[in-house]
Amino acid sequence: MNQEETKNKIYKLSEEYDNGNCSVELENELRELLEPFKKGSIGLAQINPIAGDIEYNSQKVVKYIKHAQNIGLDVVVFPELTLMGYPIEDTIDRHPVIVEENVKWLKEIAKITKETAAIVGFVEPRKYDHLTGKKYYNSVAILQNGKIQGIIRKSLLPTYSEFNDYRYIEPSPVVGNQPSDTLGHFDEDMVQYCAKTNLINSQKYGISICEDCWNNKEFFNDTTLYSIDPIDELAQENPDVFINCSASPTRAKKEQLKHNMLSFVAEKYSTSIVYVNQVGAIDNSSFDGSSRVFDKEGKLLARAKSFKEQFLIVNPHLGLGKIYPLTKGLEKTLTEAKVYTLEYEPDLERTYKTIVQGIKDYFKKTGFKRAVLGLSGGLDSTVCAVLLADALGKENVFGISMPSKITSSESKSDAEKLANNLGINFTEAPIKDMVETTSNCLTKLFATVENSWDCRYKQSFTMDNIQARSRAMFLWGISNEFASCLPIATSDKSELYMGYATINGDMSGGFAPIADVPKTKLFALARWLNSNREVKNAIPEAIILKKPGAELAIDPKTGKPLIAEDALMPYEFLDEVIWRIENKKEHYYDMLESKFLYETKNEVSKEQKIQWLDKFYRRMATALYKWSILPPSVIVDSRSINKYDYKQPITSSRINYKGLSEKVIAEKIKSFK
Repeated sequence: MNQEETKNKIYKLSEEYDNGNCSVELENELRELLEPFKKGSIGLAQINPIAGDIEYNSQKVVKYIKHAQNIGLDVVVFPELTLMGYPIEDTIDRHPVIVEENVKWLKEIAKITKETAAIVGFVEPRKYDHLTGKKYYNSVAILQNGKIQGIIRKSLLPTYSEFNDYRYIEPSPVVGNQPSDTLGHFDEDMVQYCAKTNLINSQKYGISICEDCWNNKEFFNDTTLYSIDPIDELAQENPDVFINCSASPTRAKKEQLKHNMLSFVAEKYSTSIVYVNQVGAIDNSSFDGSSRVFDKEGKLLARAKSFKEQFLIVNPHLGLGKIYPLTKGLEKTLTEAKVYTLEYEPDLERTYKTIVQGIKDYFKKTGFKRAVLGLSGGLDSTVCAVLLADALGKENVFGISMPSKITSSESKSDAEKLANNLGINFTEAPIKDMVETTSNCLTKLFATVENSWDCRYKQSFTMDNIQARSRAMFLWGISNEFASCLPIATSDKSELYMGYATINGDMSGGFAPIADVPKTKLFALARWLNSNREVKNAIPEAIILKKPGAELAIDPKTGKPLIAEDALMPYEFLDEVIWRIENKKEHYYDMLESKFLYETKNEVSKEQKIQWLDKFYRRMATALYKWSILPPSVIVDSRSINKYDYKQPITSSRINYKGLSEKVIAEKIKSFK
């Protein structure tokens, strides 16, 4: 068997192992095949942890350590905060007992190690009674020959997007390795005697944790967030290999950045880099895995699967590695410029897998098994139903058509066709009687309240919203009555930005799968689902062609249900406003002067554009409260309005997004009394 055939056999057996064949015979065969690659061999243990379930996570760690030992690897590497799961948020501050527990598990795991070293992430308590700063470090421990041989602490703590490390974690005072006897405290006198790198089985490793790798001034054109570059400091000791233990969530365009950054670091320092990333979802954050290795020339040597647990065997020195494909389309984006486009195709499989993983893990890790949602025959609930069926299994999804007197016959028919095509459970439950009863009761109540208050709205949406809230009542009733069942909120990103969603209505639910997907992308995703799922064209074409509308009110001009774009603005224009705010932080007047993609295809007067922009900012300002009560959702885009990702005071709705000139400000100051 030549070397190439040997490599192919190694990865064939590895895939069998990942698929459940953990036999002694398989491991013995792998050990024999790996003998020529033993020196410098590394196992990338890409695991899906459950936040706070230290026993569950430790079981995975022990399994992979034993496997690495049995097949004769030098090192096995795990993601950031392996034992605790990332992120763990304020839990460790309020419940310090779990930090004590993760140290106990770490010490016991160390005892099973032999010649194969294991690099394991954990929360390290500081002896903070005589120190300033936070109570904990984000650390990795090197376990070998029955002991903790060394500790590396995270230096750079992100506070942007969904990251909140610095709230409870202290940055490491030094870069690189510290002796094992510093566990639980830090003695400044020990620093000067300690090498930054770690010698493991005759190989020198420069080990870092996630963000520590993301601060190269040259790569980021001097726009870095931190004053030090841990990788640069590690490079001064000429390691044979860099190792980065990471928990880096997937985002739109992030693959492009990560690929180029890791390649740049490897090439700059002529040092291979091994990057091990967490996989799976924890609440709003979805981690794609895609662990990888770049050789010392910056060329990709190996890459693990996306959105799947995997144990990937590599040897950076001897060229042992396999490159598993990214989700379809992402390869095209590795050199793509940052411009607004409706060409969503390169990001649709990643979007699909991110949301499906988010649903699957949220349900599994919280104990839910079934989902119930309203099927309106519209795009939002349709895409949600498909994603839920793929994540949970069609037998665990129940779609309910809840027509009112405004609901069209086409919408009822489309909802039923979709359910039949997907094979999910389905029924029709008209809300006409509930709406009429509630309306009559409220009419009497309003008359009483009017005796005390004379501030009744001239135009009210109460009767519209009764329909949405009646539907939510049905869904929550089923959730309360049937075990492990969670209602689904079906609002999309575009309409959430505009507050075009009903509190305790279509926003009501325990999970919001598409809250970070704008409407134009949702149309593209629907077509992608029809083309790429095993069952083709499950979504009726009529649903995709239909103009979106909530079917809560009749348009007096047409006598038909109100179309959403008539109430808001064209989705193509709306979504570009969102994109410009989130990705370019553009100002109102920047957008007014810029030419939108929509304007290249449609005649838009300046007055119309001003009207749309004014409406956007006005509605966005009053939508803040709705964002704050949105159920957990999967972050998909490069930026979002998820409350874990973006924070803005609800009471800041009076911000003047247009701004004022200095002259106007001066005049206003003069007028103040």
